[in-house]
Amino acid sequence: MNRALSITEYCDASEPRDVATYDAVLVVGFGGPERGEDVMPFLENVTRGKNVPRERLEEVARHYDHFGGRSPINAHVRDLIAALEPELKRHGVLLPVYWGNRNWHPFLADTIREMEAAGIRRALAVVLAAHSSYSGCRQYREDILRARDEAGPNSPAIDKVRVFYNHPDFIAANADRIREALAKLKPEERPGYHVVFTAHSIPESMARSSRYEEQLAESCRLVAEALGLAGDGWSLAYQSRSGRPQDPWLGPDILDHLRGKKSEGTPGVIVHPIGFLSDHMEVLYDLDEEARVVCEAISLPMIRSRTVGTHSGFVRMIRELICERIACMPAGERRSLGQFGPDHDVCPVDCCPPPSRPARATAGVESSQG
Repeated sequence: MNRALSITEYCDASEPRDVATYDAVLVVGFGGPERGEDVMPFLENVTRGKNVPRERLEEVARHYDHFGGRSPINAHVRDLIAALEPELKRHGVLLPVYWGNRNWHPFLADTIREMEAAGIRRALAVVLAAHSSYSGCRQYREDILRARDEAGPNSPAIDKVRVFYNHPDFIAANADRIREALAKLKPEERPGYHVVFTAHSIPESMARSSRYEEQLAESCRLVAEALGLAGDGWSLAYQSRSGRPQDPWLGPDILDHLRGKKSEGTPGVIVHPIGFLSDHMEVLYDLDEEARVVCEAISLPMIRSRTVGTHSGFVRMIRELICERIACMPAGERRSLGQFGPDHDVCPVDCCPPPSRPARATAGVESSQG
């Protein structure tokens, strides 16, 4: 392949491949700073071209001061890869695993150059985002194409595994994390606690151009079903809003929602960040800091359950998604739960189009819903 494809050509040309075609796995993350001096350059990278005020960047930069001036997100990805590699080998998948980020080292273009130098011709990408939106799906594909173009004409072709919001192992791993939180309560306290799922808020215009809300609602419903929660035993709220105040974003906001649950007489809440895959900065600051302060102020007991992280079921799911595409699973064995079935392997040309320009402020500093 002599040039990077456009996003339209990429959607038309990509197709499921057999095991002989793929010679690497590429884990694609958001990236985050690991030193205090890198925080502002990282935030400038994330928001480049998005008209985010300087004072907003400085405000977000101060969040990192609470955690020693560094983000845990890269360490989480390293841990995930360290768990994934032996899982792949145990099932006979001997492909090397590479890692590239959208916004910080290791940058995608640098990783793709490394792959090219190693003779990699086609790789299968695992994007660390469970739900589809422009910033959690299409933008990653655009980033991959841009990085391939930057890396040069002989860069490897890269396909992407399907989104996994309704995969049985993703649902089971989230349910397990909530069970861990419930185990911290006395048995007689558990029935009264309300589970509040959280996800990254995005502009409403971005939500309208994707299945983000629908997929999130389905993930929450499936996890609640696995836990035996009644319909009034759980709810979904949003966190980490950014962008211009005048632009409408998805709600309710988690802080307002917690106040509302208190006014309803809820005795306590378990807050579960189902829209995030690791306990990175937005989870730690927005929930462990801001949400906890609100709960303490209104005397609402709160337990924050962990993200899926390196849960063995989540790692197993990633291996299974890879095996689907390299044909080491029986044909047609693409597992999913609920009403929608397994998502597409190859994104349609019109998948998750970008929202109108004014609303294209960053959907967060560290997640893109991952």
